Amino acid sequence: MGLVNIKIDGQAYQVESGLTILEAAKKCGFNIPSLCAFNNGKCSRASCRVCLVEVKGARGLVASCVYPVSEGMEITISSPKAIEARRASVELILSNHHKNCLQCEKNGHCELLEVSKMVGARDNMYVGEQTPATLDELAPGIIRDTSKCILCGRCIERCKEAQGISILGFENRGFKTIVSPVGNRSFANSPCLQCGQCVNVCPTGALMEHSEIAKVDEAFRSGKKVIVQTAPAVRAAIAEEFGEKIGTPGTGKMVAALHRLGFYRVFDTNFGADLTIMEEANELLERIKNKGVLPQITSCSPGWINYMEYFYPEVIPNVSTCKSPHMMVGAIIKSYFAKVHELDPKDIFVVSIMPCTAKKYERQRKEMPDDVDAVLTTRELAKMIKRSGINWARLPEEEFDQDLLGEYSGAGVIFGVTGGVMEAALRTAYFWLTGEEHALIDFKAVRGLEGVKEATLDIKGTEVKVAVTSGMKNAKKLLDEVKEGKSPYAFIEIMCCPGGCINGGGQPYVKPMFLPNEDDDILETYRAKRASVLYSEDVRQSVRQSHNNPDIQKLYKDFLGKPGSELAEELLHTSYNSHREKYPNK
Repeated sequence: MGLVNIKIDGQAYQVESGLTILEAAKKCGFNIPSLCAFNNGKCSRASCRVCLVEVKGARGLVASCVYPVSEGMEITISSPKAIEARRASVELILSNHHKNCLQCEKNGHCELLEVSKMVGARDNMYVGEQTPATLDELAPGIIRDTSKCILCGRCIERCKEAQGISILGFENRGFKTIVSPVGNRSFANSPCLQCGQCVNVCPTGALMEHSEIAKVDEAFRSGKKVIVQTAPAVRAAIAEEFGEKIGTPGTGKMVAALHRLGFYRVFDTNFGADLTIMEEANELLERIKNKGVLPQITSCSPGWINYMEYFYPEVIPNVSTCKSPHMMVGAIIKSYFAKVHELDPKDIFVVSIMPCTAKKYERQRKEMPDDVDAVLTTRELAKMIKRSGINWARLPEEEFDQDLLGEYSGAGVIFGVTGGVMEAALRTAYFWLTGEEHALIDFKAVRGLEGVKEATLDIKGTEVKVAVTSGMKNAKKLLDEVKEGKSPYAFIEIMCCPGGCINGGGQPYVKPMFLPNEDDDILETYRAKRASVLYSEDVRQSVRQSHNNPDIQKLYKDFLGKPGSELAEELLHTSYNSHREKYPNK
């Protein structure tokens, strides 16, 4: 890609050809206000008209998020005409935005408010026709409030781009336009995956996770033994909520904060990840040995499970029956842990801190017992820490509680990134097949953030093909092959969110417009920076294979017996059902 010469407000710059004005301006040190821009300035709609600038020779002002730079272009950002136009655009948006900022769950992260400050927008400059609002609180994972929607369309594009299903669209016309599932249905009554990718890109509080903080508060008040577990991806992002750079590890401070919040025990879901590997790897080997249904497909991602039940119920026999790690931990806490400590399971309240809004849906599935009582996102945990007056910067580094479920391996840590479940499972499956302990300790062929990754293993002369994918739009090709009986793979890992749990719908918001210029590289690599936190922790662990976790070994010796035992099946496995009858045309 070549360079072009441009001028911005009279100053000469060289930038890459092919960039939009918005992208080029960012690289040259300018922040043009924008609401529709996401993914490093790329925008497909140009609907908000907030990023208007003057371009010499163009007819009128242009939307900088879609207008490409060209050789000799002269751009004016700071002219009175451009400044007034941007302010008017924001004021028009505000006229139809039902403001209640203090009670808005997006308070502190609202891009509309930040842009309003940037352009100097004045309140009540225009009076719009107020459309009757829809407040959809029926779905377990996501709340939709159309009174706060600014019709930017970012959620529509994200659902289509990441998952390929386009659950959301514009309904009605004119002042009555809203964004919703077809017919303004609830998320609960449409084939929504509850993944929360739409929440991550919503610039206001129109889309939010369904908070369960009040439920946790009530459990504390009631005197229950409130036990918390945290998913591996949470540690890779929680520090961002307290102003630290993307890619800053937060494990020790997070544990310290949870201790100060008063939890009875603070456990790591990585223990559940190790347990999942024991059951899932055993299941894979049983299928291979007994010529069972292949490929086996992972089951850790509830958004993917939801997608499968809606759109690909034919592959149910291929999907591992293992519960996800946090549900396994909940089951073990209310059985093994409770038994050893002589506690009534009814007096235990299990809280899962997850990077994912779909986990809220998962714990309420009819196929799941009440092993997990509440799910909080990474963002919700940050709210609990902040409201308690805990100073993150001054927290010490503390360890997870070492009480039956305390140890975890490096394999458990990498569950939070795409390819991690596959790599962790192969470390144990390879050992069980060959007796060789370290052959796949760093199986980097399945690492990386590509949409689909393929690899071939040589296991004592036998070739085994595996595949990894994240984002349902990427998974569709692999699933079509499985459905048609043409899949060449023995094992497939699928995660719902692109990049895996590090990019889950409950993770801290990444707002490219408001990152400082020196962090330009983060706009392209924030998922990789979060992933690096997990891979670094994996390398630091003295135990890196799930089967070598001493607490896992003790659990099977003292309680479960062996992977795939009758008790393990009862506590750690589940079943799936087709949702196709609800949406026969999907």
